[in-house]
Amino acid sequence: MSTKVFVDGQEGTTGLKIFEYLSARADVEILRIDEAKRKDLDERRRLINASDVTFLCLPDVASRESATLVDNDRTVLIDASTAFRTSADWAYGLPELNRAQRERVRGSKRIAVPGCHASAFVLAMRPLVEGGIVSADFAAHSYSITGYSGGGKKMIAEYEAAGNAKLKSPRAYALALTHKHLPEMAAHTGLKAAPLFTPIVGDFYKGLAVTTYFSPGQLAKNAKPQDVQALFAEYYAGEAFVNVAPFNANENLDDGFFDVQAANDTNRVDLFVFGNDEHFVTVARLDNLGKGASGAAIQCMNLSIGVTEDTGLKR
Repeated sequence: MSTKVFVDGQEGTTGLKIFEYLSARADVEILRIDEAKRKDLDERRRLINASDVTFLCLPDVASRESATLVDNDRTVLIDASTAFRTSADWAYGLPELNRAQRERVRGSKRIAVPGCHASAFVLAMRPLVEGGIVSADFAAHSYSITGYSGGGKKMIAEYEAAGNAKLKSPRAYALALTHKHLPEMAAHTGLKAAPLFTPIVGDFYKGLAVTTYFSPGQLAKNAKPQDVQALFAEYYAGEAFVNVAPFNANENLDDGFFDVQAANDTNRVDLFVFGNDEHFVTVARLDNLGKGASGAAIQCMNLSIGVTEDTGLKR
């Protein structure tokens, strides 16, 4: 039998990409809302409750509203907003987080898809906290460089319009050191505080990499970067969507430069450790529309409906 799926908020970047994934599958039936009724509360309620799975691709306030419309114990909600990512009542949609998380996602009717920057940061930081390399008091300093599609339709239109020369250079933002992903960056790493974090938008459509800095005096126990790479490899052994690269290997770079877009069109996260005995960095790379958003949502759906986790997804 087909799984009935509704995308509430199909018009946004994440919703459109989820719809693209779903349209390529024969095992789902997409429930469509009439364009004239896409803001009609009763029609949305009807479709949500007719579905086996509903994706909420909406602003936070609208996601919270949609979550109240469910009047059955069958429909699974998979939310792509920031509304529920630190809620104890919702499973955080990162199956690779720890050994128990996959089963929590599989058994939950309420799943919150992680943010793109947060997914990369959490996957690189969580093993270090659990492994005792850094303490819960560690003051993390990170930056992220990302493609402009993460800014949604308005930013995409700005970048794809001709003639705006200022968009050719990288643009840092959130310089007040606040960002909507920060709460989950602390909540799901084991850190007591969110990182000092600066995101940067570049003149490319998609791709994202989060870099975090480490020095010996900051570590809870002595560890060389090779030890961190080995810890990553052990922590994520057997994970289909996490690739741990060899330490400092030449093949990690493109003529000495790091390619932020090399995981594009996959649902994969690539983890790297670069540096020397004095200082090192971790880098986590993903497609911000794939594992950073819509691909992660589909992965969670696959777990929820009991099909192979990588169904419809590219590694």
